[in-house]
Amino acid sequence: MSYKDGSEVYLVIVYKKMKVTMKKVLKVLLIILILVVLYALYTCVTTGFFRAIDNTYDGEITSIHIPGAEDFAISRTDGFLIVSSDDRAGRRDGKETVNGLYFMDLNDARTQPRLMRAQPDVPLYPHGISMIQLDSNTYRLLVVNHVTTGTEAVSSMDPNTVHSIEEYRLKSDGQLRHIKTHKDDLVFSPNDVVAVGPDRFYYTNDHGSKTKLGLMLEDFLGFRRSNVGYYDGSDYSIVAEDIAYANGINIDRVKNVLYVASPRGMLVKVYNLKSDGGLDHAVDIDCSSGVDNIELDEDGLVWIGSHPNLLASSSYFEGGNEYSPSEIITIDYDSADDYKVASIYESDGTDMSASTVAIPYNGKVYVGNVMDDHFIILDQSKL
Repeated sequence: MSYKDGSEVYLVIVYKKMKVTMKKVLKVLLIILILVVLYALYTCVTTGFFRAIDNTYDGEITSIHIPGAEDFAISRTDGFLIVSSDDRAGRRDGKETVNGLYFMDLNDARTQPRLMRAQPDVPLYPHGISMIQLDSNTYRLLVVNHVTTGTEAVSSMDPNTVHSIEEYRLKSDGQLRHIKTHKDDLVFSPNDVVAVGPDRFYYTNDHGSKTKLGLMLEDFLGFRRSNVGYYDGSDYSIVAEDIAYANGINIDRVKNVLYVASPRGMLVKVYNLKSDGGLDHAVDIDCSSGVDNIELDEDGLVWIGSHPNLLASSSYFEGGNEYSPSEIITIDYDSADDYKVASIYESDGTDMSASTVAIPYNGKVYVGNVMDDHFIILDQSKL
């Protein structure tokens, strides 16, 4: 065999090896492409991206200009509403902001909401809130607080944010006194809180991860790493786990159940309360929407502000989309085998984007949101 013939044989061998290698590379790339497409499809399906949104409400809408009115607490006895306000959009856009708790008299429409100042005052970037009446004139008010030291921090998971649950005593005339700051290693990503008696409370941590990769897996793949915590008056404990973005939380003392919203799972998790503060999982209720804060009316009907399209909401929060759709969901819960879910309000977000809470009172429904400069009041009879 000549040198030339040997070179040709060598080249043929190299070519064949390269051809085999390229086939393997293309096969790997095809698998990666399929996985990316499946991931994108999974994310779109599980976040409501393909859901059609109708404007179902044709009644009167009243706007109240309080920014970032993310959560409410109501006294039906004394007829007032507490509004948790954090101007997240203003802070995102580098503007000077005013954050805090507003007192709103529901019995006198002429009275404007007023920003309350606590004594002593503490820095307050409020999130979820809860209130229970202690006596004829005094309330216990709990507030999830994210004290933001960074100039552009918006997320509760930002490393510049310090988390706590602030406890206040509130008088029915709006006087506010700060009692205590609740901090613990188990209160690391608090979202919402519900008071249980004069010294106990449950709360949600909306993430369990503390790394960027872990947070991404929770937010986009729906990894169930968040949880529910419990404070018994002296100690903290985790009483429910494996939740996809634990968010709103509330208690029905008559039915002895705890409701927890999982917007990334698009469901409400129901737990039976144990005498020691522990929880027994009862049922997961599919709501087909990104459920947020949970409220109950006088009859025990559950009212929830919700995000029917989570991807649109995420883009809206970051300043991409101009609007984000809103929804109000009700759950008539009797037992784990007997409940009814209803969507009673849908909006494309042009009236108010990204609804988070809905509270009915005296023929009206008060609806809050994450980042708009106002919240809205609806006519309940039109829902």
